[in-house]
Order: sequence, then structure tokens, then C-alpha cells
Amino acid sequence: MLITKHTAAEQIAAYLHHEITLHQLVDWAENAMLDGDFSDQDAPVLRDVISQLGVADVKAFGLTWKDCESLLNRLGYTAHVEVVAG
Repeated sequence: MLITKHTAAEQIAAYLHHEITLHQLVDWAENAMLDGDFSDQDAPVLRDVISQLGVADVKAFGLTWKDCESLLNRLGYTAHVEVVAG
């Protein structure tokens, strides 16, 4: 499976939108590091970003909003928050 910056950004966005759990995000990242094919030009940044996601379930590392924002920026994306009445 080819992993691109877009693929990684979609996974982070799914986590932020509560479409997947932290555990699912970590599982995806671990599998991507083991089995994924990274696009050549983006491989260094993808390895860094995905390896950080892969340890996000470890208390010492965690995954904060700021972390997600930074990871998305490294992938060429920005995060925006929208607050709406429920």
C-alpha cells in the first residue's frame, strides 16, 4: 500500500474528527511502518510523522492537539477548528 502525505493527513483528521480512536490511529501507523510503501520524495517526513503516531499511545509521548497541528503542518496541511451549537 502506497502511503502519501495525503494518506497520513487523512488518518490524523479521522482521529481529530473522532472517526477513529487513538488505538486505531496507532495501529494504522504501526502497520504503515511495517508494511507501507512510502512515496520516494516524501519518505523522510512520512517516516518521522508516522513513527510519532506509532508511539502516541505511550503515556510519555501522547498526542496533543498541538502535536496533531504540527504533524499536519509537516505534511503540508493546516488544521482549523469549527465550533457549532449542538
